[in-house]
Amino acid sequence: MEIGVHTPPLYDRSFGEALAYLDDIGVDAVEPGVGGWPGDDHLDRRAHLDDEDAQSELAELLDEHDMRISALATHNNPIHPDDERAAEADTELREAIELAGQLDVNTVTCFSGLPAGSPNDETPNWVTAPWPGEHAEAHEYQWEEVAIPYWSEIAEHAATHSVDVAIEMHPNMLVYEPHGLLRLREATNERIGANFDPSHLYWQGIEITDAIRLLGEEDAIHHFHAKDTRVYEEQAREKGVLDTTPYTEEAERSWLFRSIGYGHGELHWKDVVSTLRMVGYDGALSIEHEDSLTSSIEGLEKAVEMLDRAVFDSQPGDAFWA
Repeated sequence: MEIGVHTPPLYDRSFGEALAYLDDIGVDAVEPGVGGWPGDDHLDRRAHLDDEDAQSELAELLDEHDMRISALATHNNPIHPDDERAAEADTELREAIELAGQLDVNTVTCFSGLPAGSPNDETPNWVTAPWPGEHAEAHEYQWEEVAIPYWSEIAEHAATHSVDVAIEMHPNMLVYEPHGLLRLREATNERIGANFDPSHLYWQGIEITDAIRLLGEEDAIHHFHAKDTRVYEEQAREKGVLDTTPYTEEAERSWLFRSIGYGHGELHWKDVVSTLRMVGYDGALSIEHEDSLTSSIEGLEKAVEMLDRAVFDSQPGDAFWA
């Protein structure tokens, strides 16, 4: 397994400077943004697409720092009810897939997106309960009339370019938990899978290792985000975990994104790594730093230090004792 980093926290440095720093602290892979909310500060998608010279320069830069790209990131909403916003996100995603194919990068990470609740709505609608009945009807519209047709096209586009699409299960998106991910995969093809980010699953009460096994049985984990969350029971007991308090009002929130090890201990993360190996995932653990209680550099370095004790560097040998 490899320790990776999703690079937006290092956008104050050039890509070369970021790679040199990450190489120095023991990182093996990077997940640069190429559009959407992650931006493209480190890897301009349009400047590299179909440009062999730019791609060669990128390969040389990566080789210089003994680094590989685990995935290209373009998290956005390609099924937004605003046609202009949806079209922009769709272009980003399709071009990211094309660029990944040209760079021999196996994976693009993204969100499922979230449609409106009907053809006449203007705002994305996250449906979390089937009653009153119009919510169940809205949810079925989102899946059958919008998401499945769109993602079927994207799945075919990804298959054409031999690229996996790794969807992060994220609240306020249509796919926010493992069963939704499997529903979308079943309706499209095997190129659609998970960018397994446990941070959004912890506060939903999902058992991480069980979810890894569920998706792993279907070979549906295409990428992994190493990101922790701490649920603060004092606040959760009063207002639950559907918390709209701003992330910067840390003391008032029911949960916070935390650096690896500050939400769950080292033994838990060793269990996560071991379960990933059990289901056949041996790729990058891409650290996504969004802990507002520490700086990006300190958070990244502490995460790398802890994951270095958890990941397996070698392949298992023969079970001579069996």
